[in-house]
Amino acid sequence: MSNDRCQVAAWIDSFTDPSGSSALGTSWRLVTDGVMGGVSGGRMQRATLDGEAALCLEGTVRLEHNGGFVQMNLELAPNTVLDASDYAGLWLRVRGNGEQYGIHLKTPATQRPWQSYRAVITPDASWTNLCLPFAQFHPHRLDTPLDPAALQRLGIVAIGRAFKASICLAGIGFYTVFK
Repeated sequence: MSNDRCQVAAWIDSFTDPSGSSALGTSWRLVTDGVMGGVSGGRMQRATLDGEAALCLEGTVRLEHNGGFVQMNLELAPNTVLDASDYAGLWLRVRGNGEQYGIHLKTPATQRPWQSYRAVITPDASWTNLCLPFAQFHPHRLDTPLDPAALQRLGIVAIGRAFKASICLAGIGFYTVFK
């Protein structure tokens, strides 16, 4: 998951557009378990950290009322799919609070809200570049393997246990492996 053998080939978001739009022309949104009766709370905000434009998710994940998540997500291709089959995976410039976070992908195969393709990261307080190969995204509550040619949504998710969430992205894109 280090960056020594990958490079960004296509940006999803560098968080530098003053309008707040991603490189794909879509906008990030905050979603909590309140959509299903939970009581977790969070906020999403743009910030400049150590001179880098970033998008940060902060909140408290609580398990009461069948809750347990706070997330920021981005539609990759509204009303269609994004074909990322030419890329090896996701590249992230990230920092956090040492907690574990999910990187979730959605495709047409993920028809239920609880279905996704998931990889896990544990960012610390320093900016780090991570490469997440598509092969590291495992199906959650479905049997269909991930098809990078049919991506719809990306989520950065604090989920599954009670904790204080704090994670920031200074860039996210698709990467290719170089020789």
